[in-house]
Amino acid sequence: MPTSPAAPGSTALAPEIAARLKRTADGLLPAVAQQYDTGEVLMLGWMDDEALHRTLTTGRCTYWSRSRREYWVKGDTSGHVQAVKSVALDCDGDTLLVKVDQTGAACHTGDRTCFDADVLPLG
Repeated sequence: MPTSPAAPGSTALAPEIAARLKRTADGLLPAVAQQYDTGEVLMLGWMDDEALHRTLTTGRCTYWSRSRREYWVKGDTSGHVQAVKSVALDCDGDTLLVKVDQTGAACHTGDRTCFDADVLPLG
């Protein structure tokens, strides 16, 4: 089991994709998961080159857990699978948008999304 994210160039991620990525100091990119057909924002996870490679090649979202320091495939333990429909890189190359078909809850709390339980007041 890895103890840190894979270093750039240490994965099978296509070099032309890896070259476009602007990672954090610890080698990660934020990955926003969005329901592909409704546009609902589900969650934010983190990916390194290896997690992105796995996501692109398996059709299942793979993230890097910063707290557990290991890869995890969304739904492997919960059954709340994210089937990947598309992956896009933003204009700056520093954020991924992963459009998925979410089965069950996306949030670890059991909520549909990570953004519906604590809406902040405006004004």
